[in-house]
Amino acid sequence: MTNIYDVTIIGGGPSGLYSAFYAGLRDLKTKIIEYKSVLGGKIHVYPEKLIWDIGALPATPAQQVIDNLVEQGLTFDPTVCLNTKVDIVSKENDVFIITTSTGEKHYSKNVIVAVGGGIISPIKLDLEGAEKFEVSNLHYTIRGIERFKDKSLLISGGGNSAVDWACDLLDIAKDITIIYRGEEISAHEAQVKKLQAYGIPIITQTSIKTLVANEEKTKIKKVIIENKVTNETATLVIDEVLINHGYDRDQSFSFDNAIEPKRDEIRNYFLQTNTGCQTTIEGLYAVGDIAQYDGKIHLIAGAFQDAVNAVNSIKLTIEPDADKMATVSSHNNVFESRNRAIINNTLLNV
Repeated sequence: MTNIYDVTIIGGGPSGLYSAFYAGLRDLKTKIIEYKSVLGGKIHVYPEKLIWDIGALPATPAQQVIDNLVEQGLTFDPTVCLNTKVDIVSKENDVFIITTSTGEKHYSKNVIVAVGGGIISPIKLDLEGAEKFEVSNLHYTIRGIERFKDKSLLISGGGNSAVDWACDLLDIAKDITIIYRGEEISAHEAQVKKLQAYGIPIITQTSIKTLVANEEKTKIKKVIIENKVTNETATLVIDEVLINHGYDRDQSFSFDNAIEPKRDEIRNYFLQTNTGCQTTIEGLYAVGDIAQYDGKIHLIAGAFQDAVNAVNSIKLTIEPDADKMATVSSHNNVFESRNRAIINNTLLNV
């Protein structure tokens, strides 16, 4: 155990990144472990969505929020381990041992669990050969709404994500058709009514039967859909296909029996904490969506508060005489040279 960190953060989404920033601000030796190849967490699922619920930020595209969060989270140069899946967390002699799927071990005095609702992946279309169109016009998320301009779009799915995307693309796509395998669309009523007011076809009890390729076999040219009740089929000529069938959720990792924290009584995956985000295990904290406590705020802004509370608690366990919280940024010497560099750069560009 030659390289023991003050805090290791499992998860590189908004709560994990802000935990890393604030831990660096509090001069803690910090590591982030992230399963994916990039930082940013679940926001990557909807990079073109506008995010409204972060204080002092106007409606901001999710990708820009990701970029800002990553830049801020890496301010104090935490160690970052990407493409790293945690298998089990144990504890020995007051040090947590985080073992990954490859058998690699990471050591830390404290652990912040910031994995949200777990590792999520979009449920793929269950049709042979569909994967070859993912590089052209078969989509599971939208990374640039401009590609749908003046295009015929088929959306498969009846939940909030599918219907929200349809609403966002109303004035961009040439035409939109929604199909859904269920009897009724399950999305918010107001959004469904908006689509109906625009005359958007919503075809229920129907799913994709066949994807018909163009002559070069590189793109989907037509989609054959099938009514699951009557078995009747219809052919749609389309430019783009968007699949929103939900997500597979990996419950991520487990804890050694000796340090198994108390979980939410109803939703067993989530961890019970106090308002300081400490679980029932000393040194183990949970922030963001995975944390459950009275008064919990399920917003990105709430995740930031969780991060601050957890890191302040950790700082005081390591240094009991430390300030209860970090000095505000306008008076913090840590930012003095950084502020000067930003101001000088601004003046040069005037």
